Amino acid sequence: MKPAAFDFIRAGNLSEALDALGQYGSDARIIAGGQSLMPMLNMRLAKPAVLIDVMGIPGLDAVRREGDTIVISAGVRQAALMQRPNLASELPLLAAALPWLGHYQTRTRGTVCGSAAHADPSAEIPLCLVALDGEVRLRSRKRSRRVKAGDFFVGMMVTDKADDELIEAVTFPVSKPGSGHAFKEVARRHGDFAIVGCAALVTPDAIHLAVAGVADKPQRRSFPLLDGSALSDALNAFAWDLDARDDYHATARLRRDLVRSLGRDTIKEALSCRT
Repeated sequence: MKPAAFDFIRAGNLSEALDALGQYGSDARIIAGGQSLMPMLNMRLAKPAVLIDVMGIPGLDAVRREGDTIVISAGVRQAALMQRPNLASELPLLAAALPWLGHYQTRTRGTVCGSAAHADPSAEIPLCLVALDGEVRLRSRKRSRRVKAGDFFVGMMVTDKADDELIEAVTFPVSKPGSGHAFKEVARRHGDFAIVGCAALVTPDAIHLAVAGVADKPQRRSFPLLDGSALSDALNAFAWDLDARDDYHATARLRRDLVRSLGRDTIKEALSCRT
């Protein structure tokens, strides 16, 4: 299929993009990498009147450190982030997750913020944002605001972003001494969206486990430093709380089993990787 007709605006600066969003609102869509949006346009699941291309805006492809936070701007491609020299020490969880994200070809085009905007409940970047308690920075003509990842993802491909807002950046806290991180997922093929994905952060006094692919958005649960049957009970309760459903890819029972087994393995690896 081909997309429905639309107008195209190539924004030369951020003000132009925000002005266009303010003018067209829900009739406009931002395009950056296009790896999620283009298939939706071709299948006519999205029919915007206007596409606003932001990839020509100077400075929107920057990754920078602000204190104990890594700020990833809207134009940063996934492949470019993978090549960041200090990524494994600054954001070890994201460094572990990115190779699972799509394929080499899609990562060279797809953007980090675009994945957050698409908000697929099985996607790796939203999962990492929730696992690390990251933030999404939103901007419109009238205001700027920051939203915690756990509040930003509202449901399946639904976010807290208003129609006139642009995701200006996403932010992740830098790894702290004494913490451990691990990422694991199960998919039909490498590069497919996960049937179940798990991201674990272990701090000196707690275990934080986030799960994707089960509920309609990534979910995070925090536990004390449990082990043995106590950890099994906590993972079992988490698995049932996610309200898994049967679908074409997997049964609800399989997803619950994966939360228990994959979750335990991910936590175990994170515990062994503490710095």
